[in-house]
Amino acid sequence: MMRKTLLTLSVLSLFLSSAGSAFAADKTSKYRVYQDNHILYETSDYKAAETYARQYASSHVEEIGTRKWLWNNYPRFKVYQSGSSSSAWEFASLDQAVREAAKWGHASVRDLQSGGWVWNNYPAYRVYQGDATLDSWEFQTLAEATSEARKWSNAHIIRLEDHRWVWDNIGAAQKEELRGGSAMYQVFQGDHTTDDWKFASLEDAVQESLKWGGSEVIRTESKQVVLSNAKRYAVYQYDNYLDSFLGLNEAIGYATQFSHTKILAAPEGGGQYRSIWNNFPYYQVFQSENWIADFSTISNALNYAMGYANASIRLYDNGNVIWDNWRKLQFWGWNGSSSDTTVRAHVNNTTGLDVVSPTYFQLADRDGNLTDTSNKQTVDWLKNQGYSVHPLVNNQFDSALTSAFLASPQARTKFINALVNKGAALGVDGLNIDFESLNGKDRAVFTAFMQELTQAAHGKGLTVSIDLPRGSVKWNAQTAFDHEKLGQMVDYIITMTYDQYWKGSTEPGSVAGLSWVEEGVKEFLAYGIPRDKLIMGIPFYVREWKVDASGALVDTRALLMKDLPALIESKKAKLTWDDRFDQYKVEYAQDGYTNVFWLETEDTVKTRLDIAKKYDLAGVAAWRLGYDPSSLWNMMLQQK
Repeated sequence: MMRKTLLTLSVLSLFLSSAGSAFAADKTSKYRVYQDNHILYETSDYKAAETYARQYASSHVEEIGTRKWLWNNYPRFKVYQSGSSSSAWEFASLDQAVREAAKWGHASVRDLQSGGWVWNNYPAYRVYQGDATLDSWEFQTLAEATSEARKWSNAHIIRLEDHRWVWDNIGAAQKEELRGGSAMYQVFQGDHTTDDWKFASLEDAVQESLKWGGSEVIRTESKQVVLSNAKRYAVYQYDNYLDSFLGLNEAIGYATQFSHTKILAAPEGGGQYRSIWNNFPYYQVFQSENWIADFSTISNALNYAMGYANASIRLYDNGNVIWDNWRKLQFWGWNGSSSDTTVRAHVNNTTGLDVVSPTYFQLADRDGNLTDTSNKQTVDWLKNQGYSVHPLVNNQFDSALTSAFLASPQARTKFINALVNKGAALGVDGLNIDFESLNGKDRAVFTAFMQELTQAAHGKGLTVSIDLPRGSVKWNAQTAFDHEKLGQMVDYIITMTYDQYWKGSTEPGSVAGLSWVEEGVKEFLAYGIPRDKLIMGIPFYVREWKVDASGALVDTRALLMKDLPALIESKKAKLTWDDRFDQYKVEYAQDGYTNVFWLETEDTVKTRLDIAKKYDLAGVAAWRLGYDPSSLWNMMLQQK
């Protein structure tokens, strides 16, 4: 019988292992779709990611592990009118951009991967009739200007680059007649003028004005400025003024000699300067709010930005953030208590804590009654302190009770309604479901219960998180927890990556060996759970084992992390490194027995945080608050 039993178990083990390999495909998300720096979607299938991304403008597909961009539809060319633009004026090709720009006056096209303009229709000539002109009498070419000017008598054309009088349809006899008239125009340079600067002929006044920088031709009767030679185009490097120019092309020619220059233009007739041209690289890298570099391509900006923490890539002209690594780990902490005094003491011992989970609710019986030990004053205090509150809801860890409860739709409805209504009345942010010791046969009905609970909670504006044992993909299908379906419905899944060795274990071992923890994270991701939904549990305790001289276990107890240094010192314990768990093994002799545990320190907690960051998880959750030294949180805050 014994041999048969062993053979049967062996065959079963092989079956489950092979079944897991055959049916539990690795669904770890490998690609993320972003619109700018906002996550839209993640998947294990690249084609699905790209297809999804194509629905959105300014989107890209990123490889999660490396954060490399594999595809993007960011525009190459952008249209501006007098220095202003919009998202509707961004294009993949130059032809598209030029077609749009040609519809508007004072328009330009910028290749975002180079400095300055690649096309513009800023006017080069202006038509006058006498000393009058119209806004519509600006033209890019002399031929266009001449065509318009011929429609009018007494017309002339001024070249805007240098204000030269380059064409007119005024005959020689008429010009002499004009010169014989009374002086109508006078040239001023600032407040300075002379009698020699008074002219009957506008052409003569214009020619004289060109001899004097910044001068104006004024109609003496009306005091109207007919022509201004003020240098309208100011060149700056960064925010430092360099020089000013009468003509735009001259200003551009000067500005292109330097990096990080811009041209500010004043409207004709005066007014506020506005930037119309620049050669600043379009993709700017910031660390926090400090500009540190800029680049003409996204790829170069990315390569640089990835070398810095808390970095972002922003667009030069509007400051939009298209990539960042700002994402910070959420810090969750369970209280294991509903006491107002205990909860307040716990959070006052922390720094950087985001979510507090007092134990407020419990399944009371199979009929769905709710045991409620909540405290509105505690919730209000926590909220006023800036914490999110997600009370823990448990099932007494009673398998038979829970099975009977789940089998009754009426009991489930009663429990859910009472729970979410009380949660909403308390003003909490969410509910943390901690149903443990479930029977595997309840898999389908527990999933249905969680769907019903999540829908009801969301209807009240509450998020839902669920605590799940570390488990294994090899036998997950035999448990009550359908990770894949749960991951699709709830807001967060907390993997209880501790109790690798627990009070029922038959040999000593670590509560949470670091390689075991990392493997657990990878398995949870393999279910297809999005990384921004997954929170990794970390222990603030260890388990001490009492072993007799023969190596047999005699007893075990939990030790709090904050008490370990004093215990080690008082027992003069021996520390040896254990490669199996990547932790120090601590041993000391007492009363004829050997006591052993695996040490939890700031370094091991930091390594756990590093695992969470390595896999880009939403955060970590500590079991539990009150077990921790306050100094631990200083380190945790720095790693956040």
